[in-house]
Amino acid sequence: MRRRTFLTAGTATAASLAGVLPLQAAAATTDLKLRLPAPTGPWPVGTTTRALTDTHRTDPWNGAPTRELALTVFYPASGVRGHRRAPQLAPAGAEVFKGLDAGLLHPELPASGVDWAATLTHSYVDAPTAPGRWPTLLYSPGGADPRTIGTSVAEDLASHGFVVVTIDHPGEASEVVFPDGRLRVIEIAPDVQSDPVQSRIMMDTRFADVRFVLDHLADLHVPIDLRRVGCYGHSAGGATAAVALEHPLVRAAVNLEGYLDTLDGELYPIAQHGTRKPLLLAGTDGFRDARFDRTWSALMAHGGPVRRIQLSHANHWIWTDYAAFAPQLQQAGLMSTPARTKLVGTAPHASHTVRRLVREFFRH
Repeated sequence: MRRRTFLTAGTATAASLAGVLPLQAAAATTDLKLRLPAPTGPWPVGTTTRALTDTHRTDPWNGAPTRELALTVFYPASGVRGHRRAPQLAPAGAEVFKGLDAGLLHPELPASGVDWAATLTHSYVDAPTAPGRWPTLLYSPGGADPRTIGTSVAEDLASHGFVVVTIDHPGEASEVVFPDGRLRVIEIAPDVQSDPVQSRIMMDTRFADVRFVLDHLADLHVPIDLRRVGCYGHSAGGATAAVALEHPLVRAAVNLEGYLDTLDGELYPIAQHGTRKPLLLAGTDGFRDARFDRTWSALMAHGGPVRRIQLSHANHWIWTDYAAFAPQLQQAGLMSTPARTKLVGTAPHASHTVRRLVREFFRH
């Protein structure tokens, strides 16, 4: 994870955000309504939200005696008639996103002019699951990003016959909306980007979050085929997905541009010892640096079914929904070409390329 503006000095924390992010009136009719790309598979997509509580871990960010996680599940549906389309962001999450993610955590995004609450997914709330047992993928988002910003890839995978479980890492994610409507806003300290101790806590917490979800997949009450489980993730989530290969359930993983070492340079065990499970290392020419080359090359030196690819004319957030949003923002005059290049690059059909890449890897 390399967050350029993770949290600057003086940025509001969860305690103070309540005072600076009041509920606002409905967005003006002139505000842009962004669209997610439609899934490409034959199945309609259902979605539901879940929460899991680890009673054996304390929460490192707010000191709670348990660690509570929020999840969204996407799955092939047998039908969607009578079920409403889910919004990408719940209203409370959209308010925080508008004040925190747009223009602050992501300075390339416009601070105004977008109705972030208006974007609908192509998934239908609590639609009946298609019969059968389905291969299952866990998704871990990038540092400070919410699980919702990985919707387009998750929906596309579900339309092709996967169950996809997207995971938030509360306290670290910009905003987390739980199934009961509770909202938790980012609490992590600004020095996580420079403090090896804080960074290690963050990553260890992520690793434990994913292990816990893997150990409790049956508690989600969706038809999962436990013989076919994989993980993918972006940035810090990419490293999380790669490390998850150590879990006995996980058969394959995709690391979308995540470093495989700690801030002080210690390689994660998978990079130290390699893996015999399929792993895709996917990067961009706009974000490549010596740290990627060192940590990814260390892993690949062990051999095994590890493949590395690089997208051209691309940048770090091409792996997220921003790949679909940036061209719309630029066309509307709300994002400059330099800002788009800095966020996702200028590769044409970026969202289609990313979704196909992830889908074909796991299908194979």
